[in-house]
Amino acid sequence: MSGRGAERAFAHESGGHRWQRVPPNEKRGRVHTSTVTVVVMAEPSAGELELDPRDLEEKFTRGSGKGGQHRNKTDSAVQLRHKPSGMAVRVENGRSQATNRETALRLLRARLAAAKQQSEAAERHRLRREQAGSGQRGDKVRTIALQRDQVTDHRTGRSCSAREYLRGRLRSIVD
Repeated sequence: MSGRGAERAFAHESGGHRWQRVPPNEKRGRVHTSTVTVVVMAEPSAGELELDPRDLEEKFTRGSGKGGQHRNKTDSAVQLRHKPSGMAVRVENGRSQATNRETALRLLRARLAAAKQQSEAAERHRLRREQAGSGQRGDKVRTIALQRDQVTDHRTGRSCSAREYLRGRLRSIVD
């Protein structure tokens, strides 16, 4: 769900919901019970990682390996270290220091973005598991009993009619 007011509308919905109804093809009037686990989380925003030049430590050295006289006399290899995270990269592929520096910045930015994305994913997973619980009966937040036209919120102990609930009117049981 997205849009204006979505976060407010679903603020009290996370947890287990027990849904009870008599299916239309049930001839004996038996009640069918389903369990639904609801998790409410904001969508992560996608944005490019900006690096503060004050957070970078640059070091220029001579490259190793083949390359002859040019390689042995110029400091074209670039080592960049991101001070806050301690992550470092070394690039010595190109002949010029400027090219290697740009490549090192792109590489460092990509690695930092990947690390940030991984930590955000781990945090989202933790929040999701925390909200969802085990999905067992004891975790239930709300019971929706269509056959009795009753919805009970187990956190507040209040009830309302199923018709009100299905129309999105939850204030009487949530507030």
